[in-house]
Amino acid sequence: MAKKKKKTKTKKKVLRFFILGITCTILVAVILVTLTHVWINIYGKYKERKEIEEKLLKLKEKEEELVVDVEKLQDPEYVARYLREKYFYSKDGEYIIKIPKESSEK
Repeated sequence: MAKKKKKTKTKKKVLRFFILGITCTILVAVILVTLTHVWINIYGKYKERKEIEEKLLKLKEKEEELVVDVEKLQDPEYVARYLREKYFYSKDGEYIIKIPKESSEK
């Protein structure tokens, strides 16, 4: 009878150890999956930040160009010259003749 109790206690210890091992394995797996998910999110945010910073840089450059254009458009002489060149507007008594650019292939 004592051997049977000892075997039963040993089996219980082995079963507890087995359950503890499975529990630890599951816990480690859950932690690894969670950490992987977090790192993927962090990397995605890092890439998104780089893209946004590049876009911001381009927008700042565009803003600088637009500020210069606004300053130029404040000058009535510039506006008149721009309209004549771009849209072929003419002054009274002035004729517009478009001369094609010569090609450099000759």
